[in-house]
Amino acid sequence: MTDPNTTSRLPVVRHWHGWTSCERADAYEALLRNTIIPGILDRQIAGLRRFELLRRDGDDEVEFITAMWFDSLEAVRAFAGDDYEAAVVPAAARALLSRCDVRSAHFDVRFVHS
Repeated sequence: MTDPNTTSRLPVVRHWHGWTSCERADAYEALLRNTIIPGILDRQIAGLRRFELLRRDGDDEVEFITAMWFDSLEAVRAFAGDDYEAAVVPAAARALLSRCDVRSAHFDVRFVHS
């Protein structure tokens, strides 16, 4: 990926939220880390540049955010299909979640400092 601060072709970040109980959070994270994310990466989707997993523990539930960095919306479509905003949540993940976004949000990267 080229430097997003100096190019006119900026990456797109696909953002999605899921929530689960405190009791199921570790199992859900393990499923993501050990099965779901490696399975996505094994597809070698052209234009998928980065995958981030965020977690925030609350008193009653745990929130997860995935952020997938793509070169373009065409690359997002290669991952998610023509209805690229539809959330891609495997059945095993849905079984551990209490709720989740049914649509993913897509953001144009405007600035990155690293």
